[in-house]
Amino acid sequence: MRVRSALVYTVLRLAAFLVPFGLMMLSPLLREYYWLSAIFAALIGLSLSTLFLRRPLDDLSADLASRRRRTVTDEDVEDAATESAGESADR
Repeated sequence: MRVRSALVYTVLRLAAFLVPFGLMMLSPLLREYYWLSAIFAALIGLSLSTLFLRRPLDDLSADLASRRRRTVTDEDVEDAATESAGESADR
């Protein structure tokens, strides 16, 4: 997995939350109810990431899928053992 794609997506998701949260904390009313600011910032961040972060998410998903395909499964090990046993029996 490329670390860059995971890092880019993580930083952009954090920015999508922290920027609206910081802007709302500038308001005296929302500063008093910081938990309400956090909820609104989470909803705004979710909306922004859904709309604008499709490409970084696709890159991250493709990297994770390629990493998963490269892992060796039990079936692969058993197939290799069966093939090597068949070859040694032929000799």
